[in-house]
Order: sequence, then C-alpha cells, then structure tokens
Amino acid sequence: MNLADLKPAPGSRKKRKRVGRGPGSGHGKTSCRGHKGQNSRSGGGVKPGFEGGQMPLQRRLPKRGFTNIFQKSFSIVNVGSLEKLEESEITPEVLIKEGLVRKIQDGVKILGNGELTKAVTVKAHAFSASAKEKIEKAKGTAEVI
Repeated sequence: MNLADLKPAPGSRKKRKRVGRGPGSGHGKTSCRGHKGQNSRSGGGVKPGFEGGQMPLQRRLPKRGFTNIFQKSFSIVNVGSLEKLEESEITPEVLIKEGLVRKIQDGVKILGNGELTKAVTVKAHAFSASAKEKIEKAKGTAEVI
C-alpha cells in the first residue's frame, strides 16, 4: 500500500453545509437562520457573557485587589545556569548572547536555585540573598548594576 492509495472510510467525511444556494439545496432563502429575530440578521447575536439583560456575572461579582502599575518585572536567571557559562565576568549582555535571557525587562535578577563551583563576577540588577551567598561562597563577586 502506498500513501497515495489511502482513502477515508465511506461516510467518515461529511460535506460542509453550503447555505444560500437556492431552494433546491434545502438551505436556501433564509440560509438556516429562520425568519426575523436577532440571530437572523447579519452581525446579530449576543456578545460573550450576555445573559439576556440580567446583570452579567462579571458585574455581579465584587472587584478584588489592585494592580500595581509601578511593579518591576525582572528577567530571572538561576545560579545553577551560570555554572554552564565559560565567561569569568557575566553581564546581562552575556546572558542574552548565551540564550539564558530573551530580553532585559526592568533588569536581570539572579536567584539561588542550583550550585556554583567556579569564581565568577556577576553583574546584574538584583540578587536574592541565597544567590549572593552562593556566588561569594564560590569566591566570586556579585555586583549590582
């Protein structure tokens, strides 16, 4: 059997409904929409969440919390990832080049997950306490930019 010889099983392929193609098709005239009413019109229908004029759920529920518009969004890198790098001085530009960070948002933050065995100078915008401890324990330095 060849790939070109494959055919779908009889009855497994349903023809699509072609509406508005005359009375002989069975889907002519009103095109299966019925007479009048909101759903018969072009652009008709209701938006998602509409409950027929009843107060919608998203308006019945109380608002909670707030969004801090001054929040900093850091690109994060773990200490364990720095172990794989060859460079002795690690900067945000090196992290982008190596593919550990896609883009520097509000800065790069180094977190303490993983182990570091070699002495490296790490320049970043922020460090967690455990990351700073691990870098200094490996005889390296953590510099805040």
